[in-house]
Amino acid sequence: MSNLPDQARVVIIGGGVIGCSVAYHLTKLGWKDVVLLERKQLTSGTTWHAAGLIAQLRATANMTKLAKYSQELYGNLEAETGVATGFKRCGSITVALTDERREEIFRQASMARAFGVEVEEISPQEVKAKYEHLNIDDVKAGVWLPLDGQGDPANIALALAKGARNRGAKVVERTKVTGMTKQGRKITGVDWVAEDGSHGHIKADMVVNCGGMWGHELGRMAGVNVPLHACEHFYIVTEAIPGLTQMPVLRVPDECAYYKEDAGKYLLGAFEPNSKPWGMNGIPDNFEFDQLPEDFDHFEPILEAACARLPMLAEAGIHTFFNGPESFTPDDAYHLGLAPEMDNVWVAAGFNSIGIQSAGGAGMALAQWMDEGQKPFDLGDVDISRMQPFQGNKHYLFERSKETLGLLYADHFPYRQKATARGVRRTPFHHHLLENGAVMGEIAGWERANWFANEGQKAEYEYSWKRQNWFENSAAEHRAIRENVGMYDMSSFGKIRVEGPDAEAFLNFVGGGDYSVPVGKIVYTQFLNSRAGIEADVTVTRLSETAYLVVTPAATRLADQTWMERHTGDFRVVITDVTAGEGVLAVMGPNSRALLEKVSPNDFSNAVNPFGTAQEIELGMGLARVHRVTYVGELGWEVYVSADMAGHAFETLHAAGQDMGLKLCGMHMMDSCRLEKGFRHFGHDITCEDHVLEAGLGFAVKTSKPDFIGRDAVLAKKEAGLNARMVQFRLKDPEPLLYHNEPIIRDGEIVGFLSSGSYGHTLGAAIGMGYVPCKGETLDQLLASSFEIEVAGVRFAAEAQTRPWYDPKGERAKA
Repeated sequence: MSNLPDQARVVIIGGGVIGCSVAYHLTKLGWKDVVLLERKQLTSGTTWHAAGLIAQLRATANMTKLAKYSQELYGNLEAETGVATGFKRCGSITVALTDERREEIFRQASMARAFGVEVEEISPQEVKAKYEHLNIDDVKAGVWLPLDGQGDPANIALALAKGARNRGAKVVERTKVTGMTKQGRKITGVDWVAEDGSHGHIKADMVVNCGGMWGHELGRMAGVNVPLHACEHFYIVTEAIPGLTQMPVLRVPDECAYYKEDAGKYLLGAFEPNSKPWGMNGIPDNFEFDQLPEDFDHFEPILEAACARLPMLAEAGIHTFFNGPESFTPDDAYHLGLAPEMDNVWVAAGFNSIGIQSAGGAGMALAQWMDEGQKPFDLGDVDISRMQPFQGNKHYLFERSKETLGLLYADHFPYRQKATARGVRRTPFHHHLLENGAVMGEIAGWERANWFANEGQKAEYEYSWKRQNWFENSAAEHRAIRENVGMYDMSSFGKIRVEGPDAEAFLNFVGGGDYSVPVGKIVYTQFLNSRAGIEADVTVTRLSETAYLVVTPAATRLADQTWMERHTGDFRVVITDVTAGEGVLAVMGPNSRALLEKVSPNDFSNAVNPFGTAQEIELGMGLARVHRVTYVGELGWEVYVSADMAGHAFETLHAAGQDMGLKLCGMHMMDSCRLEKGFRHFGHDITCEDHVLEAGLGFAVKTSKPDFIGRDAVLAKKEAGLNARMVQFRLKDPEPLLYHNEPIIRDGEIVGFLSSGSYGHTLGAAIGMGYVPCKGETLDQLLASSFEIEVAGVRFAAEAQTRPWYDPKGERAKA
């Protein structure tokens, strides 16, 4: 191993398809001194036994962009490197056996069109014409994607590795990373040991964890959290079937099965509902191109259904029964990006059985991010900073992984909640809410009341693409907020304390708002990147001359705190997560002031406590702090109370509200109310690639300040004009439901997709928001167009405007 350098710009750990892709794309950007270390042989972990399905359509526009990039890359790799990738565009068919699944795949087809993917909804007879061997007796419909394909996973990885080598990367096999040296928030180098007994150390500017199922262990070595767990993944390969020619990839998710024809044989694989976690005690050190023990009893129900679906399988012998490990993450999205705990450790791991179709795009995106120092576009779905510290817990990962493999082919109903590894994070009001009929959802591990069941009603979800069993419950909660008073738990929202002599100056640099405000003033604002894209959407309350409270969405608390910490520079500030220290009850509605006056002697009038201010109060026999802000568009307060007094606060407010008709409400209500008001939701409506002015949030940016991140890009956009606008839509038909990603049709042409959607119970129809291109147009020209929204292949007329449909001047919140 004398050819290993003492120093490198980057050391990539792991020689599967992901590590090879990262090396390939970094060298393509001109990086030198790139070293990839593989503990055994390239592809010997999971890549070698992957099925090699290459699909374009993913759950969001950017994930689809990355998948499309992968298949385009693989189509050209052989010509570039001389390594055959086995890539074929044979197309794919997904069939539905139920009406609910039919709606799901037709909604996916609509989404595909919005994302620029070629797609066609087809009848059972058309499925049969494309897949003659299929039993279509109970097939309801299908979706055909002609440009999907399949490839040889190992050779794709080897082609990427060769491309990287051709541009100067060192790709070294049989060399294991055994340790890392650290200095502060950086890894300074890696220790390695080769199989021939040689060993050494490489100083490194950056490290990339592409360790696959070893990624969790490698993460701990680097001091970063990479939550993933290996599961057993089963497939069979038949003997050769006479006369069998190239067929499209076939997915029958209702039977948990996928089929791939290859060289006259069939490969049948499964994503069964109850999976088998593997490697709980660590992965054997000699693991290389290994298989796991067969478990025919576990696979038999899948095979039995498959033989009925594809009768020729019943006549074919089984050539190979394969069981190999794949790594899965807690939310079935892979991990990509800069680890929040360290400033030079990157992650690309946990690909949930879609590593081949994702590797090209993921490697490209990560390489650009590393090269430019910021995300090339929104990667929030997969950004490693979405993971919470507790999610690296091995017991948690073991329990959650039993479910996540099967969720790949489960019905992807809107609002579907994970069933495993629940109850880890509970707010101070958890048991009070359950006693009153709360039905919990989960985000970032927090248990949150999503809706409240009525007396005698089963307190659990009954999922559907139509109106679910909680639709009327949420409508009643919605009406209570609009017409009377409601209360809901917001304790899960992140609370970050920023304090120190430079707190004001620091926030004025990192945020777009003006934080030079009196104590008690609340500022709604965004943290921007250099392109004026939105990195965080927060409210900032000045608690004292030297202390502020930054409130963030629950899922982005870690990411938002990390963003601030990476920009502290020489500012004298301390940044502390205090989320668990306070419970928060939102008291909202026209009668919210009257309820607070029943439990506190303090003055809640506009004169003393106007909109956008906070004050300390007495509440019952305890103390609290109330913030007069709203995410539902009504008069209301967020009541912050220390955890020790939270139970007392809930009981006091709840008892006082009984003769007023106080209604406990959930997160579904909050979402429908905020959409009626056109309030943005971070991660859906606003992301790091959405310019703050095009998002309609210019009012929250104060360019009169001399220096803040993104200021130049805000001024440049003001000068150049908008390329797109955030528009709010209301369907004219009150029946259809909107969720997100439905295509926006302007004057007959698809121009975008909804970033979010819900039912507007006050407005009497589904509401959605999304960006519409408008370069060179006035607002009047834009709104003079005819708009439709496509739902599962059907287009519905929609009204459009940029001001909220409900209370457009915001007078109700300031009453």
